[in-house]
Amino acid sequence: MSEIKDIVVIGGGIVGCSVLYALARKGCCNSILIEKNELTSGSTWHAAGNVTHFGHYAEITKLYADSLNLYREAEQVTQTDIGFHNTGSLRLANNKREWDAYLNLEQFYQDIGVPYRVVGPDEIKELNPLVDIEGVLGAAYTPGDGHVDPTLTTNALAAAAKNLGAEIIRHQPVTSIEQSNGEGWVVSFDGDEVLAKEVVLATSFWTRELTASLGLDLPLYAFEHHEVITEDIDELKTLNREVPAVRDSRAPSNVRQERFSLLCGVYETKPKLWATDGIPKDFGQELLVPDLERLEDHLLKVIERMPAFGGYGIKTVNNGPLCFPPDGCPMVGPIETHKGLWLAAGFPVGIGTGGGSAQFLAEWMIEGKPPYDLEMIYPNRFNKGISQKQVFEQMKETYSSGYKVTE
Repeated sequence: MSEIKDIVVIGGGIVGCSVLYALARKGCCNSILIEKNELTSGSTWHAAGNVTHFGHYAEITKLYADSLNLYREAEQVTQTDIGFHNTGSLRLANNKREWDAYLNLEQFYQDIGVPYRVVGPDEIKELNPLVDIEGVLGAAYTPGDGHVDPTLTTNALAAAAKNLGAEIIRHQPVTSIEQSNGEGWVVSFDGDEVLAKEVVLATSFWTRELTASLGLDLPLYAFEHHEVITEDIDELKTLNREVPAVRDSRAPSNVRQERFSLLCGVYETKPKLWATDGIPKDFGQELLVPDLERLEDHLLKVIERMPAFGGYGIKTVNNGPLCFPPDGCPMVGPIETHKGLWLAAGFPVGIGTGGGSAQFLAEWMIEGKPPYDLEMIYPNRFNKGISQKQVFEQMKETYSSGYKVTE
């Protein structure tokens, strides 16, 4: 065995690099990250980079807030720009139920110290002149939101971890993970291996296949996820600021400014699963074939809300795989049946919650208990008898609900 480490992190996306840095900053520096390709391969490199303080569930708000804080910390300690654009964001209220839900969250955000307020249609129009406010009751406004450059941020986290003594190996696909005869795990790659006390799988949609040999059947699959970018928009060129991102449940989507264009992340009503029979062996940083025809009805609703989106041509359409657990929450914590094996996988919003989840996991690993109770992200929350059909049905229902207010 070439090395003996305390912890091996597998996967070099923003989640894996966040975990490596979060462990190192808590004193666990005898750790190594192993990545099969280059850092940010998988989902990270083509992500929109959105960071927000308002997620699908209020319970995980701290993960969002802690993520941006960790990224900004890595930026500071490495003196590396992560490309953060502080634009704020608006989550539209299309009905009284959404309006009341947003009002009810004001005290919650005040208690956790995150800037938040509910604004009316006139202020929405002032903040983002591109929004058609007809039929909109108001919006939840989180001024601290924005977006980062995923590649710059991941590399800053990696550099921060290495500065503290952690190690990173690139271009080494892990071929197997096995429990050793004694304590710990053997992680094998390219004819070599590392013995570690603990292993963290930050391997997105590859996690299911990596753990199958251990007798595990994790409900982690991927959807095709489209992002559509327009040509430059004249209205944006005349402003001396970036407009807030807009999240809308009426046409489940998020739309933000990308230079002088608009970038729209689409949550389809009938999403398409990807590679359910196994991920291609050579898949790395590829994109999938886009299907604009499938998005047509959806995009027409986006255009109704933001007419400028339809007034200009489409410059780019990206279609990439997005890992998506059945309930839309990541799987963070221990595999209870396999001592020393931890998950940081299944992130539909890896940029938004990756850093905070990494801090949560690091404290749990080092202190022996989670920093606070958050059962909705624990890996053991799924029924072991859940069928593949049930997993797919729940995934589609959750994904297609987009930004609807949860019960």
